[in-house]
Amino acid sequence: MSSLMETDHGAASREEMKRAARSVPAWRRSLRPYLLIVPALLLTGGILYPFGLGVYYTFFDFAASRPVPDMVGLENYRRIFAQRAFWDSARVTLLYAVGAAAVETVLGVAVALLLHRSTPVGRVLEKILILPLMIAPVIAAIIWKLMLQPSVGVVNHLLEPLGLGGVQWTDTPTGALLSSIMVDVWVYTPFVAILALAGLRSLPPSPFEAAAVDGAGWWFTFRRLTLPMLWPYVLVAVIFRFMDSLKVFDIIYALTEGGPGDSTVALQIRAYLEAIRFQRYSFGISYTIVLWAVVYLAAMVLVRCLGRANSRAAEVPE
Repeated sequence: MSSLMETDHGAASREEMKRAARSVPAWRRSLRPYLLIVPALLLTGGILYPFGLGVYYTFFDFAASRPVPDMVGLENYRRIFAQRAFWDSARVTLLYAVGAAAVETVLGVAVALLLHRSTPVGRVLEKILILPLMIAPVIAAIIWKLMLQPSVGVVNHLLEPLGLGGVQWTDTPTGALLSSIMVDVWVYTPFVAILALAGLRSLPPSPFEAAAVDGAGWWFTFRRLTLPMLWPYVLVAVIFRFMDSLKVFDIIYALTEGGPGDSTVALQIRAYLEAIRFQRYSFGISYTIVLWAVVYLAAMVLVRCLGRANSRAAEVPE
């Protein structure tokens, strides 16, 4: 009896909803789909308007000394590619992005494989792993700058018993770049590890069970099963980290301010120096547009690689 009453009540509720829907004017019902896209349109406009305005300003010579700028066309871009400073900054940016992304990927996957064993220690470390991501990169760079001080830094103090004390971490061009990459690795390796760990836990167990029954070793299982199926997750981490490293500013500027000299001036820092410090606004914006084009092209290539990796992972038998 109770189930019959619940069925009648549900039918009555559906009938009331239908009557309420019919009472809404047709023009309001036809307007609902368009209202749903209003937030997306506002967000898109908030992104595209400043970007389009920036591109527009690159065709002028707007600067603090020229409040009424003249149209110069592509002259800003010609000057950028004619400068040796641009190519030096591009080299620094590429070395930083490739080095940071590569080290973070290898360490992140290794940490994920260790945590995937689900030991009591691993479960505790899994909670601690996220702590570097909770620190702002600028703060992390300042902390490491103090720790890497040659005379009073704790790093050299700990290395002194090994005969490695007194290292000039940020006072040489090579050391400054490597120190910046090291800080980036410390901050963002947990990001790669978390993505890789999520990928490991989502892999189907049947291929690994079959490999264990056949007596396959750890290296064979990792190379033939784990890595091909995990590769899409790894590529997602590489895409995020490589794109973010290409437009690095905060870690390098807080740690070295682009020094010594111009040895660690990446493209984003070069754009800041031109637009803010030297007050050549149009020229600095042109640097950011060039950097955007580089990041966009790199993202296109990596996303295509991700598509091919997904196709290969789907071919692995389950």
